[in-house]
Amino acid sequence: MDQLQSIRVFARVVEAGTFTKAAESLDLPKGTVTKLVQHLESRLKVKLLNRTTRRVTVTPDGAAYYERTARLLNDLDDVEASMTNAQAKPSGRLRVDVGTSVAQYIIIPALADFYRRYPDIQLDLGVTDRPVDLITDNVDCVIRGGELQEQSLVARRIANLPLVTVASPAYLKAHGTPTHPEQLETDHTMINYFSTRTGRMYPNEFHKDGQKLEISGRYKLSVNESNAMTAALLAGLGVAQTGSFVAVPLIERGELVQVLAEWACETIPVYVVYPPNRHLSAKVRAFVEWAAELFAKQPHMGR
Repeated sequence: MDQLQSIRVFARVVEAGTFTKAAESLDLPKGTVTKLVQHLESRLKVKLLNRTTRRVTVTPDGAAYYERTARLLNDLDDVEASMTNAQAKPSGRLRVDVGTSVAQYIIIPALADFYRRYPDIQLDLGVTDRPVDLITDNVDCVIRGGELQEQSLVARRIANLPLVTVASPAYLKAHGTPTHPEQLETDHTMINYFSTRTGRMYPNEFHKDGQKLEISGRYKLSVNESNAMTAALLAGLGVAQTGSFVAVPLIERGELVQVLAEWACETIPVYVVYPPNRHLSAKVRAFVEWAAELFAKQPHMGR
């Protein structure tokens, strides 16, 4: 059996956490993955992994071996990529994950341009506001807003997303227009957003003249998906903060109205993120550069 293949398979099992997920991501039979790891352990005469029915854990020897071989594999991938990227057209299957509103309003409308540039890339676009695990889910890169929770990932900041406070004309006609954020606590109904990861409700931040207010407000509805937030706003269910790239076109069409405009809202950083132990292949590099260029052109995004 090929020694390098055995090392790559072992590293993938460590990253994926199970033999099944590793086999799926490598497009190999589970039995082959198991045999390759067993062959590696036999050759090294050391136990690298502890197997249970649900998960694989790394032994101390396995952790040390993975740490050293992962660096070597990464260096090897970098050398191969540097030799081939200059000549090769980006091609192959690319798995990217993006948030729902970003997909609907920014990425998908621009994909015709992406395919004109890179006709040989097959894009698997995961669309969800739920955070994904890039390693276990075998995702090449993601575009996400907000501060990064996993500091080991490689992140490139490609934009800043301003938020605006809005409501529908019908809601404001029925309930009046707030003139101060504190009125959202007593006189109005909010539509709130909660984290899919923790279930925690995100507060609405307001800034003015050095003053910062965090308003949760009274709410009857909270959502964990950005397109659902837009639908709730258009249905007149309350006041909410949402991304300017979604809100501004709706404001211009008269479907939403900005309120409390003199109070600045939070600005959310937007990142394209990929795992640190994967070289930036031609296809990943192509998408990252294209996405950065695309976001730089957006009229309602900050640089």
